[in-house]
Amino acid sequence: MWVGQTHLVGLSFGASLVLAAFHRHRELATSLTLVSGYAGWLGSLGRTEADQRLARSLEASWLTPGEFVAAMAPSMFSPSADGEKVAPFLDSVREFRPSGFRAMARASYADQRHVLAEIDVPMLLLYAGQDVRAPVSLGAAIHDAVMRSELVVLAGSGHVSPVEAPDEVTRELRRFLRSAGPPPGIRR
Repeated sequence: MWVGQTHLVGLSFGASLVLAAFHRHRELATSLTLVSGYAGWLGSLGRTEADQRLARSLEASWLTPGEFVAAMAPSMFSPSADGEKVAPFLDSVREFRPSGFRAMARASYADQRHVLAEIDVPMLLLYAGQDVRAPVSLGAAIHDAVMRSELVVLAGSGHVSPVEAPDEVTRELRRFLRSAGPPPGIRR
């Protein structure tokens, strides 16, 4: 089955997947959106921080589900996050697969800065002002490297902004996708 052009959107590790998909299959993308994303940990954080993040992630992958959630949750949301919104997300994190998490961490490590120079489609960089995992400075660096990019900062949320601030994320995504236009062959 052939997939036509589409808008590629990814959160955190998913943003790394968006860059990898764009690099390998340029013909797929009408636009790109990175939500709290990286140009790979190595490309965005530098070797020392990327090495530390990979080591911490691989170590965390051996924790029990409860310990894993306790280790990850503090860096996922702002201190003011609504517990009712966060709880279902954390429940889903308890279902993580250690081997899958290790694979994701290793893939997140790769330097993807070279992909930024290839981007010739509209790009939304959606970052959260309270994000300690992928701070706004990472989005600003990507914005500086990609000519057709737009950086939007959500003031009050943390790393998993689609859970913490779903209305704001949806509003910005809809606005951007409308401005980017539909993929070829799709009517409005």
